[in-house]
Amino acid sequence: MSFSEFKNCLLTISEIIYFDHNEYLREKTSNPFRLKEMIDIAENLLVNTKSEDEKYFLMGTLGNLYRIYGEPQKAINILSECIIIACDQNDSNREIVSLIRLGEAIKYNGNPMEALEIFNDVLDKCKANNNLLYVDFAMQHRGKCLLELGEIAEAEKCFKETLKLREFKGDVSLIKSTRQALNFIKK
Repeated sequence: MSFSEFKNCLLTISEIIYFDHNEYLREKTSNPFRLKEMIDIAENLLVNTKSEDEKYFLMGTLGNLYRIYGEPQKAINILSECIIIACDQNDSNREIVSLIRLGEAIKYNGNPMEALEIFNDVLDKCKANNNLLYVDFAMQHRGKCLLELGEIAEAEKCFKETLKLREFKGDVSLIKSTRQALNFIKK
């Protein structure tokens, strides 16, 4: 499979990923076999690519897929490499995205306090650099982390702020995700 074919295949991944209402809306898969196939394809492409952009994309994708597949330590390892690449390239957007992904992997690995620190750092970086592109993602993941820590009122504040940002952006799927988190709190 080529890199572009893989990227097109990723567009259908949402069909096998869901938010588990029994585990604080953590992402899970309904088809571990297909998810593992996607991981294997991405690993193969990563070994064979010479493009730095493709390498970064594949590593970030693998980080997410390993986390969802239930191998958060592998996700942590590969996402830590993504942060190094982003810093070497002096690409603050990539660094922020990688840090958010790393925070999630760390949370899935049983360290929600460490993950919360990362999300707080990301929010500080966004504000310091006047980078509003990923504030809603950092806030959403911070809220989910607070939710797992039992800080319900603080989590709700995060989700409400996230919802305002996402409504301004107008991305329907992101708005739906945040509303799902708010509805989860109400239950």
